[in-house]
Amino acid sequence: MTLLSSHLFPFSSVHCRSPATTTTTFPWNKPTTTNDTVKFLYSPSVHRSVRLNERFVTRFIVPANAQDLIHNVGATVGVLGGAYALVFSFDDLTRRNVIDQGLSRKLVHILSGLLFLVSWPIFSNSLEARYFAAFVPLVNFLRLLVNGLSLVTDPGLIKSVTRKGDPKELLRGPLYYVGILMLSALVFWRESPIGVVALAMMCGGDGVADIIGRRYGSMKIPYNQKKSWAGSIAMLIFGFLVSIGMLYYYSALGHVQFDLWNIVPRVAFVSFVATVVESLPITEVVDDNISVPLVTMAVTFLTFHH
Repeated sequence: MTLLSSHLFPFSSVHCRSPATTTTTFPWNKPTTTNDTVKFLYSPSVHRSVRLNERFVTRFIVPANAQDLIHNVGATVGVLGGAYALVFSFDDLTRRNVIDQGLSRKLVHILSGLLFLVSWPIFSNSLEARYFAAFVPLVNFLRLLVNGLSLVTDPGLIKSVTRKGDPKELLRGPLYYVGILMLSALVFWRESPIGVVALAMMCGGDGVADIIGRRYGSMKIPYNQKKSWAGSIAMLIFGFLVSIGMLYYYSALGHVQFDLWNIVPRVAFVSFVATVVESLPITEVVDDNISVPLVTMAVTFLTFHH
């Protein structure tokens, strides 16, 4: 997967720059080298004695890969805890009738994916960091799977994620959603803007489209009476803005550098194509959580590549 993601952009709509001391750049970076060991006091690892003022002081040395492991495990625990806190918060708001179930479900759809995307820079620069990040949606994938198959029952999860309270719904849109989160982390990670734009369109664009469409979608699209002009316009605008915002976020952290006037029309075109795909009457055949991100990935690759 690393070889795939590292060859996605041979041309420079998005360019690399020299990485900061502790950041990895994309799209074509190689991981920065680090010292073989990092010294910690009282670490239970290899030790050596040195003579200082005719006394021996024991120093302990922890391999750099052990420090990296601790870093990534801590980041995984933190992101996983944040994900559960987010779902629990909206579940609680739904139970207390502060917001309705439909709005809660869509806000979770929007925020969980975007917060996952925002969390990527928390992980280390090692090649294995993406696997630790992907563990977070994997846990949710397994949780949806066992509940969808009725092996266990979590009423709060079913109420906050499904439309009609049917556990089998968990095996469709929600399961595809976390699958795309895993795919983006494993294949693209911070080395390619493809995953960034795809998640921005799936979470920010498609999520907002449903909220706006349900509230203000009286004018339906002629070729699909289940979709509205208001929803599609909202997806186009918010998908574009969230995509640009996320790219700027990664740029500010030193992961990517781009020419704003060059990137804006390309992201606008990708957003337009994704919006058209979302508006098509194919939901019964291909779920939006599959069609929108996969088409976005393909169009982003072709657009940024050229």
